[in-house]
Amino acid sequence: MAAMASLYRRVLPSPPAVEFASEEGKRLFSEALESGTLQGFFNLISVFQTQSEPAFCGLASLSVVLNALAIDPGRQWKGPWRWFDESMLDCCEPLDKVKAEGITFAKLACLAHCAGANVRSFRADQSTIHDFRHHLVRSASSQDCHLIASYHRKPFKQTGTGHFSPIGGYHAGQDMALILDVARFKYPPHWVPLPLLWEAMNTTDDATGLLRGFMLISRHTAAPSLLYTVLLCRVAEMKAGKAWRSIAWKMYPIFLRMRV
Repeated sequence: MAAMASLYRRVLPSPPAVEFASEEGKRLFSEALESGTLQGFFNLISVFQTQSEPAFCGLASLSVVLNALAIDPGRQWKGPWRWFDESMLDCCEPLDKVKAEGITFAKLACLAHCAGANVRSFRADQSTIHDFRHHLVRSASSQDCHLIASYHRKPFKQTGTGHFSPIGGYHAGQDMALILDVARFKYPPHWVPLPLLWEAMNTTDDATGLLRGFMLISRHTAAPSLLYTVLLCRVAEMKAGKAWRSIAWKMYPIFLRMRV
């Protein structure tokens, strides 16, 4: 078998995107910052990471958001440290499967629930571009809620297909969203027209036959129902063919955090 040719990044197609570090990108950032729609950016960028596998865009996006929200995973990552990492997000889909095939929109929402976050997910046929803009403005104006977009790269003239990334901000004057692309080895962060982002989300995922969309992730104002969390992970792991012992081991830290 011939060796695969190596690549060093891709040139970001511009237009339609505006590279974050370009002069125009800096101007957009400065204006959005002044208008208050980059409130969540700094928490995201403080914990930002590049996806460690070509198909780990969903896991990396979720890991960034969970850490940005300062949600305690309740179990150790390495050494004494409790910290979310892609390798810990396996309660709804085996990592080997995600590494080979990626993860679906519904399974990523399941992972967010299983990790202890509050999740509201919207497929493109469950929302409108006006609703999306409203949700984006609210999340971009807050440090307590972050938005992950599931979209197809083709409308941006980028190579590849389905992708997940957090949205780091919004520029109201130009109606543009800031994509913090977790595939930093491929494309840098970039601004895109919001209508084009909506078009990119309003595409069908061939793996499920369902439309892509976006999800809003925040901390629970109160501890999530223990029974709900256990059952959610129980159903997900049964589908993945995992044993109850594996589920109980992952749920043990949640039992410790709950007041019963």
